[in-house]
Amino acid sequence: MNLLQDKTAIVTGGSRGIGAAIVKKFAAEGAHVAFTFLSSEEKANALAAELSSAHGVKVRAYRSDASNYAQAEQLVADVLKEFGTVDVLVNNAGITRDNLMLRMTEEQWDQVINTNLKSIFNLTKHTLRPMLKAKGGSIINISSIVGVGGNAGQANYAASKAGVFGFTKSIAKEVGSRNIRCNAVAPGFIETEMTEALDDKTKESYLANIPLKRFGKGEEVADVCVFLGSDMSAYVSGQTVSVCGALSC
Repeated sequence: MNLLQDKTAIVTGGSRGIGAAIVKKFAAEGAHVAFTFLSSEEKANALAAELSSAHGVKVRAYRSDASNYAQAEQLVADVLKEFGTVDVLVNNAGITRDNLMLRMTEEQWDQVINTNLKSIFNLTKHTLRPMLKAKGGSIINISSIVGVGGNAGQANYAASKAGVFGFTKSIAKEVGSRNIRCNAVAPGFIETEMTEALDDKTKESYLANIPLKRFGKGEEVADVCVFLGSDMSAYVSGQTVSVCGALSC
């Protein structure tokens, strides 16, 4: 359908999992995509080459740590030099460092907050200038239903993802008059490398609480991101869309 025809998007953490699904879906919908990775350069470049060839769009992989302010600034500068503009930003980079609060270290707390929350500040700040110049843009922040309901052993992760909601609403109000939209997506349990590592008993306990009785797919999160990045959502801003099979109802 080419819903993102000729738009340029930055996707952080785009080499695997939900991020890779978003990159693939955006390219299939006609977007030029710059995505970041931290390891496995060969795999990231192979994905970029594959998508460029398959869909006739420009896809580039950049080694960049979204939680590092200077690297985020350089990334946006490099993308502007290569692509000329940024129409859509997907803040997807995220990690977990689970532990009970009494055992959680300062390092585990800081790593999660920096990667999951500070990274969104970094990329949004540096992307806003070209969006303001273009008088338009869409920022999509990937949060989690854990940020809505919390989860034992994930105080750091829940805090970081809850922070995304407040950040999203604030940016939507701050730059809405410049035709820049900001929304959040809150996935539930999605089939990734993390869920594949779960044993059958744990999977069954999770599925018992999901009304749709299955894990979601990365492509289903990506579909929502396509909608939010496209002109179909031109009057949608400051919202959180849950992709969780009714788990958070």
